[in-house]
Amino acid sequence: MQAVIETGSKQYLVSVGDKVTVEKLSTEAGDTLTFDNVLLVVSDDSSVSLGKPYVKGAKVTGKVLAQQRGKKLTIFKYRAKSRYRRKTGHRQSETVVQIQSIV
Repeated sequence: MQAVIETGSKQYLVSVGDKVTVEKLSTEAGDTLTFDNVLLVVSDDSSVSLGKPYVKGAKVTGKVLAQQRGKKLTIFKYRAKSRYRRKTGHRQSETVVQIQSIV
């Protein structure tokens, strides 16, 4: 089975056993999450359930493996001929979730 879930204003195609890195969720490592915003479900016999906007009764559960920070991004602003340079960095907080079931 596969499903498309929505979390953090982003959409993810998941199946059972996948490890997905999503934007930070307020949970601890080892907790169980339930994603209710399921946009699409494809079952093993290739039947497709498409939501308008969400599939009614569909849920995806997963286990939180870790809370971590992503890789560092460098932001460099530059304007030619004006001696303007700004360099900053950013690291996004992330949650790693392993998908356990799609109902």
